[in-house]
Amino acid sequence: MKFKNHVLLLIILVALFQSVTQAQSKKDKYIIVGYIGVHGWTGKDIKAGQMTHMIYAFAHLIQTGVLAPASVKDSTNLLTLDSVRTANPGMKVLISVGGWGGCRYFSDASLTDSSRARFINSALAFITKFKLDGIDIDWEYPGQIGANNIFRPVDKENFTLLMRDFRKALDKQDAADHHGKYLLTAATGVDTVYMSHTDITGMQQYVDFINLMTYDIYNGNDHVTGHQSPLYQSAVGKQERVSTAEAIENYMAEGVPAEKIVMGLPFYCRGWTDVNNADEGLYQPSAGHHVSFSYDSLATAYINKNGYEYHWDKKAKVPYLWNSELRTFITYNDERAFKYKVQYMKKHHLGGVMFWEYSLDIKNQVLLNKVDELVGN
Repeated sequence: MKFKNHVLLLIILVALFQSVTQAQSKKDKYIIVGYIGVHGWTGKDIKAGQMTHMIYAFAHLIQTGVLAPASVKDSTNLLTLDSVRTANPGMKVLISVGGWGGCRYFSDASLTDSSRARFINSALAFITKFKLDGIDIDWEYPGQIGANNIFRPVDKENFTLLMRDFRKALDKQDAADHHGKYLLTAATGVDTVYMSHTDITGMQQYVDFINLMTYDIYNGNDHVTGHQSPLYQSAVGKQERVSTAEAIENYMAEGVPAEKIVMGLPFYCRGWTDVNNADEGLYQPSAGHHVSFSYDSLATAYINKNGYEYHWDKKAKVPYLWNSELRTFITYNDERAFKYKVQYMKKHHLGGVMFWEYSLDIKNQVLLNKVDELVGN
């Protein structure tokens, strides 16, 4: 009898251990979202096993309010991604709509019940044609002109209605074709102007996760240098923009669950020329022009090369380069910066990380390899 009781106890303990282990495994599974396509990817050399989601950027919302591939090449690439996914079970492939320069007709398409239905029906046809797992809405930006967009004050509420109607339509399509789960995601801004023009609280209830564009915080429109993607605020200069951590905190304050927040990581740099020669160019005025290029190019010709000295901002947890002779300042993220960001992501139980954009680190895939290692799914 005692033996049977011991066996029963052992079975119960094993079952409990397996339950806890499975729960912990599920809890610790973070997503790695890679945007891909816009910079001329040719359908080769994808390390798909290092990503849980690939989002192809971009399809275009055209003047008639329907979705269409940007080019014939995009159609070919989407078919290639389908084959890549087949070889990597569990990975999801989505299409992103919009992006900087691709949002002119979003306000029109989201304006009425009928215009939203037209857009959504065309998107469903697009998704099923290319055997995709969902759609990412990258509206840059509701209620703002962006890259010469049509915009209206009602964009704020209409963005939420658009996401509501998308959720209903995707769920209905799920039931019809037994896909399993069509994903709806959003790529969103993080500055205070974006937050004031968007109903984050209302919109977030309809999406599976939100890709926070926690980069371009300082960008090509600025005539003062700054970190484009700091984790925390720097001790240098007057802080007029949010940090990555502050942006995430702001989204949580709007009611977005931590597990729906995906932290954005840049695979490229931003830079300024003719910069005031103080504080190694950090938060200094620039009378020159703006530059931006891939991490591949940065590693090849700039980091501690050709007069560009590496500096580390201890408080912001990001690097930067300063060329005192050329008076050129470059802001970027590297493997060291990603270590602190992934640590933050895990500490705050976020959904995971995403990066912009795959082909910018494609030569040696240093950054992607590091992200994969750090996330450690």
